[in-house]
Amino acid sequence: MANDISMATEAPGAPVTAERKLNLNLQDQLEKPYLARALVAVDPSNPHGTEGHDNRNLSVLQQHASFFDRNKDGIVYPWETYQGLRALGFGIINSFFTGIGINILLTYATQPSWIPSLLLSIHIKNIHKGKHGSDTESFDTEGRFEPSKFDAIFSKYALTYGNALTWQEIRTMLKGNANVFDPIGRLAALMEWKLLFSIAKDENGLLTREIVRGVFDGSLFEKIERKNKAAKGVLVYR
Repeated sequence: MANDISMATEAPGAPVTAERKLNLNLQDQLEKPYLARALVAVDPSNPHGTEGHDNRNLSVLQQHASFFDRNKDGIVYPWETYQGLRALGFGIINSFFTGIGINILLTYATQPSWIPSLLLSIHIKNIHKGKHGSDTESFDTEGRFEPSKFDAIFSKYALTYGNALTWQEIRTMLKGNANVFDPIGRLAALMEWKLLFSIAKDENGLLTREIVRGVFDGSLFEKIERKNKAAKGVLVYR
């Protein structure tokens, strides 16, 4: 197998394939890593997804978005996006403008008909239609979680610590993922990672693998909200 070029992951004529390495042992670490998971975000340390996290029979992408559906009616309005961002610890002004921007970008793509929503609503059922380009491709076009794509975030770009990303490595990843003629996707990806880094980096200024995985199924958002409520002296039973 060592000399089987059909299994090669690096091409001598394409140096970038050697610079951005894949995890050759992933299939030994996780069962069927190339099978997209509809309900759970898995990796070798979490082969069954996030312990205690209720998927509510939603796709992983829907779980990610439904944190902002504050009343759980399947529709996210701008004021709910604002409330979700505030629950994550963002300031009033940042939450207001970011929330409006998110709903403007996603509202029409997720509508159940061709008629736009004057209230800029986002329909969780159709959130897969709002998937932007220039991303990690850890979500497929139907909203499933792609374990191999998620693993590649770290095998390709987490070169300093292996299972954590520095901000410079994130910038390198964003550049590597950028699609040509895709300014909206590039901007969306940049803003998503900047927001995540601002609220979830550890004391060493790193985004750990577990933190990033928790973003995809929304479990990280729930943990941050509980932590923020507890810090304010609010007893949480969630």
